[in-house]
Amino acid sequence: MRGVDVGELVRLRAQRPEAIAEAAARRTRRPLLNDSGRLMIVAADHPARGALGVGERGFAMANRADLLERLCLALSRPGVDGVLATADILDDLLLLGALDGKVVMGSMNRGGLQGASFELDDRFTGHRAEDIERLGFDAGKLLLRIDYSDPGSLTTLESTARAIDDMAARRLPVFVEPFISRRTDEGRLRNDLSAEAVTRSIAIASGLGGTSAYTWLKLPVTDNPDDMAEVMQTSTLPAVLLGGEVGDDQDGAYEKWRGALQLPTVRGLVVGRSLLYPADGDVAAAVDTAVGLL
Repeated sequence: MRGVDVGELVRLRAQRPEAIAEAAARRTRRPLLNDSGRLMIVAADHPARGALGVGERGFAMANRADLLERLCLALSRPGVDGVLATADILDDLLLLGALDGKVVMGSMNRGGLQGASFELDDRFTGHRAEDIERLGFDAGKLLLRIDYSDPGSLTTLESTARAIDDMAARRLPVFVEPFISRRTDEGRLRNDLSAEAVTRSIAIASGLGGTSAYTWLKLPVTDNPDDMAEVMQTSTLPAVLLGGEVGDDQDGAYEKWRGALQLPTVRGLVVGRSLLYPADGDVAAAVDTAVGLL
């Protein structure tokens, strides 16, 4: 992994903050989809929700230079189309010149901090539609967790619908990541990956906003991967698969993705921690394996 000069990044931020906008203005752009019609996006928007852990390593994503080095390596691999991240990370990648010819997706709502009492009232504290347009980025992504017993979910639902409208008005794609969620007896939020719950989340997310023309779905593979064929019949919106929690069985995760990627509405992968922080430490190999599934 190439080294990141943190001192130079800080110098630019302190002395020439306009360098970020200048880098965005001269960035070489590309269509969202290339000739293959597939997408391979690396995700790194977890830290802004205070979600810094990877597996058993509670603060694995807390070292920004290390994260940027992993991202630059992942983005340099053949077949990687782009990155999903919050403004601070994308600004660093712009200054590093790592986003030319890549799909850049801004993360829009990061207010649902991991472990907070207000986690399900997931306010839009990241990129706005106007920011994504102004910076010449290519898409946005938002997280929609719905707990039928938590009124905060209604706030998130309504603000999600308005964000979809704002993106569609600018003809910008927005990737909606829906879950049916509930709290455990200990108060921790858990996403329900049963076929029934994922089906319901797809139906709810697909109907938000005044038009679905620019809406994509970002979806988990169900607990039983064999259920995905029926689950994905719930909507005609294009979808990408998300990576989810990092586990020891990376080969098993690849197999789950491989099967779901054959379904007609599934157009690619948006995966973060399992590729950036693989158990064996080989980022390039993990990324290349995921690209090979497409």
